[in-house]
Order: sequence, then structure tokens, then C-alpha cells
Amino acid sequence: MGNNGPVVAIVGATGAVGTTMIDIIDARESVPWSEIRLIASPRSAGKVLRVRGQDITVQALAPEVFDGVDVALFDVPDEVSAQWAPIAAERGAVAVDNSGAFRMDPDVPLVVPEVNAANASERPKGIIANPNCTTLSMMAVMGALHREYTLEALVVASYQAASGAGQPGIDRLQAEIAAVAGKDVGVRSGDVAAALAEAGLPAESPFPAPLALNVVPWAGSVKDDGWSSEELKVRNESRKILGIPDLKVSATCVRVPVVTTHSLVVHATFASEVSVDAARKVLAEQPSVVLRDDAAAGEFPTPADVVGGDPTYVGRIRQALDFPNTLELFVCGDNLRKGAALNTYEIAETVAAGL
Repeated sequence: MGNNGPVVAIVGATGAVGTTMIDIIDARESVPWSEIRLIASPRSAGKVLRVRGQDITVQALAPEVFDGVDVALFDVPDEVSAQWAPIAAERGAVAVDNSGAFRMDPDVPLVVPEVNAANASERPKGIIANPNCTTLSMMAVMGALHREYTLEALVVASYQAASGAGQPGIDRLQAEIAAVAGKDVGVRSGDVAAALAEAGLPAESPFPAPLALNVVPWAGSVKDDGWSSEELKVRNESRKILGIPDLKVSATCVRVPVVTTHSLVVHATFASEVSVDAARKVLAEQPSVVLRDDAAAGEFPTPADVVGGDPTYVGRIRQALDFPNTLELFVCGDNLRKGAALNTYEIAETVAAGL
């Protein structure tokens, strides 16, 4: 790191997304930062983490840690971001927030650099929001197709990984898998739950039903009329990112027994005529999209292939048989990388380029 570049701070540096962000910074050939500060809760203060060959001591979250910081990346709970991102902005930093605290604030841009990078420069509160990981998993693909064909409607079914519920979600899924492994379960109603109880797993879980050997048609908190918070985020955030306030969107969010990487089935209707070949050509030209689309050869994206990578993968591209100007697609994206850490970091680099 040189001496003349901007200063970046990572708030929540010891968490799952914070450590992934450090991995991303380490993997970069070069970074624009003259200094990297690591910030976390008081219980993590004093830990030493290695970043780009340097040992950096984690500092406790306090107003003065933002003095001299140009960009502050937040990966903390909503209530912590709501309190501290404005403090960072008051101290002169651009706060890039991965929580849901500011996403729908009309004075806070919601940015995916491949789609709406220019919006990062319009930040009256000094804060930029990072979208929800489910929405992000399809945005590079949908943004590219929207630019060419003008998106009018989205119907989405998500298949969301356990890590979307944080480390407790990962721990619970792995414990459930261990509890059912080698047992004759999944053939009678209630036998998976019985196996989990027999193994001593607590009834309290990040998920409202057993996830091992199962899918759970619920992710998020309860909202009006039977919708979940995750489903409404897909609708509201897609509209804001793409700049289509009246975009028709319907989503159903499902939790699946996958550790990391969200998948989505997307039914996308456009104003212009679009062919499968034309869509493939558009997507193949996107630097952050990988096209894997040859069903006859067994080539399509799956979470097991995508996890740990930065691109968005897309396949199973088909023209809907009964809906004009409509494509069906299957999209996968690592929810801890592109869905959180990578996009947050790419926003930071976008801001740094404009400083």
C-alpha cells in the first residue's frame, strides 16, 4: 500500500462478510488504498489480522476511528449501521453499507457497479447502500438484458443458501446434516424432525422447519398479506437499482440445504423482442457474467460449482412458450461474495476512483 491513496475502513472486519472482504482485497493485484483500517465490536478489538502482507490490529468501533477515513465499508446489523454510518459520514467518510438500514432511503443510492455505477456519485447523506444478496444474485444479468431490451416484469423464485442466515444458519444446517446422515429418514412425515430431536439439536433454529433433506418456502420476516421481507426486498430493490419504479415483480423465496450460493429462477418479460441467441450474446459480453448454457451437454450453473467465485453464472436460457418477449433463466451467485462483500468493495473502488 502506498502513501498517497485514500484510506478505507472495514467495519465488522471479523464477521463472515468482513473476512470475505479481506480475502477479496488480498486477491487484488493492486488496491487504491494508502491505509486499511479494521474495525469491529469491543469484544473483537485487539485481534490482529493480516491484510496484503501487513498485520493490522482491529480497533473498537468509536467516532474517532473514522477520522481521516475516505471510505468506510459497513457489514454490521441494521441497527448498528443506522447509528454509525451517519457518524462515519459526519467525520468525512463515504459510508458503504451492506445492511438493510438505508436501502430504500430516497437520499441513499442503491448501487450495483455493473448496472448503475453513476448513482454512486449522488449521495446527499454521504451513504451508499449495498443491495440484498438475493436481489444482487441476478442484477448483473438483468441489468445487461434491461439495457438492450427494456425489462417490464419479473417473476422470481429464489433458492437461498443457509449462509444467508449468517453463521448460525451454516452451523444449524451442518448440525442437521450430521444428525440425519446414515439414517433411514425422509420417508415418513416428521421423521427428519424426530432425528434432529434425537440428536439433541435444540428446537430453536434460524429456520422455521428442518432444512436438511428439505426445502423451506420461507426466508425473512413476516410482512403484510403473507409476504416475507426477502420477497419484498427483491421487488423494491430491483425497481430502485434498475431505475424502473413501476416494474412488475413477484418473488417467492425458498431456503434450500446449500451452505453458500443463492440460485434464482427468473421469468423476465421485455418491451422488445428478444431471442435466446441474442440474450446469450449480450450476456457472454459481460465481464462479470459467466454463461454456462448447454443443457444437452449437462452444462448449467449449480451452487456447488459457483461457490467461492466472484462472477454471476447464468444458464437454462429459454424462450417462454406461452409468453411473448419473455425469457426463462437460472442464475447462481455466491451470496457472501458478489451478494455482499464483493459488491460492497466494488462500490468502494468506484467511489475511490472519483475522489
